[in-house]
Amino acid sequence: MAISPLHDAETLRQQRNLTNSQKRANMETREGVLVNNFIKDKDCPECAINLNDTMDTLVISKNTAMPEKLYEQDKAKKSLMPISALALGVMGVIAGVAGLVHHTSKINLTMDSLKRVPPTVRNVAINSETIQALYRIVECPNYKTIQAGVGVFSLTAMAFMGKTFFDGFKDVWVRKKEADIQKNLQEKLISIETQSFAGKIQITRSMLSQKAIELGKYLNYEPKQRHHETFKALMFKGAENKDNKKDNGYLLLGLATVAGIVGLGFLSLKLLTRSKGHLENFIKATNNEISKIVKNSTSETKAQDMANLENLFKTAETKEDAIREFLKPLNWSDKEEYIKRLSREINKSTVDANIYCGGGKTPKPTFYSHVDDYRAFLYNYLLDTDNKQFRALFLGTTGLTAIGYGGKLAGDAIKEVQVKKLNAETEAELQQRLVSTELKNFKSKKDSAIQPLMDEFYKQAREGKPKEELKVMAENILFEIKNGPPFVYS
Repeated sequence: MAISPLHDAETLRQQRNLTNSQKRANMETREGVLVNNFIKDKDCPECAINLNDTMDTLVISKNTAMPEKLYEQDKAKKSLMPISALALGVMGVIAGVAGLVHHTSKINLTMDSLKRVPPTVRNVAINSETIQALYRIVECPNYKTIQAGVGVFSLTAMAFMGKTFFDGFKDVWVRKKEADIQKNLQEKLISIETQSFAGKIQITRSMLSQKAIELGKYLNYEPKQRHHETFKALMFKGAENKDNKKDNGYLLLGLATVAGIVGLGFLSLKLLTRSKGHLENFIKATNNEISKIVKNSTSETKAQDMANLENLFKTAETKEDAIREFLKPLNWSDKEEYIKRLSREINKSTVDANIYCGGGKTPKPTFYSHVDDYRAFLYNYLLDTDNKQFRALFLGTTGLTAIGYGGKLAGDAIKEVQVKKLNAETEAELQQRLVSTELKNFKSKKDSAIQPLMDEFYKQAREGKPKEELKVMAENILFEIKNGPPFVYS
């Protein structure tokens, strides 16, 4: 594979759009061509030449070093520290949890009852109509509950089978449309791949023409100085500039990040300060409202005033001493009991759930049903078939559900086909735009393969190599341009 690069854009495009059998045949054909032309050597004893002729023919330099990357050593150190740290970390977390349990058990004995969290109960919510129907059959097995349950089960089975059929029909229809879209895409890609292929051929011919003229002039006239900077120097210079730009970008990004963190920190502090001022103004306004109610309170408005003051005190989380001070002008007989109760509710960390929702304080399971399902209307209708409203609700909700699901299914199918069609058009447009990029890539790789040979040719010419031997080198450089990598056929 070192001879044939298989990662250019044209090959990737072909492989992505071919079927598995086409990919296999394509790879086998390519491997056969490469083996026959570049790997198998033909025995030709009569064609044997000396080593100097071979070096001239293949344009081999006498002092070309291996790339430095070849001898780089992997500096990554293997260590058991990560595994050890992971094991110790997991055990440390377990020990921390155990310590937390021990600490909680210890402080639970001396915990203030006002701050203690309330106990929880097992509250079983039945949100499925089929489970609710089954529960009613088990809880109260009679003719109506059994008939309603069987009706719900039958409707569920019918809905499931209908959904399965229409889902399958949608998938088949979408797949057929996808096949048509893929066929149209393949036809569009033919002209695009032809442009790429023709462009590579044209690049090769243009390079042959340019280099032939350049080498021909060099053979006829002796150059006084070297006019070309080596490709290696250009490459390293470009890489160095790129690295410098990247380092500068990282530095600017780091400075911008630090500045952003500091700025957002100051903004947060400023907002918190403003929030504190707003809260103080709110507390002040609430206290003024409390003073106003206390001032205008009478025996006739006592009940309403107590309710309003309770809401205001809870909203401001007023302390017991402050409540007592606010209510000092009032002569309520139950004022002390009111203050104690209100202070207790304000100081308590939690509130009890509603008994109808939470299930009470007894640690036993409780059941309730909360169903949002069209089948619930069938259940209600089967329990009371004489109720025409139940029948209308069942037919209406079932019909709307069926129409809604069918519409959603049709909309999803049309959407999928349109998305696939637009994606295919986008893919064709992308491949069309990538033709120029692919040709630039091909040209760049071709230059990287030929430029060292040209440098070696100039070097040999400066050292006084005979024109006949230089001609052989020039011919083989042109041969390499025409037949060498990267290949037009990839």
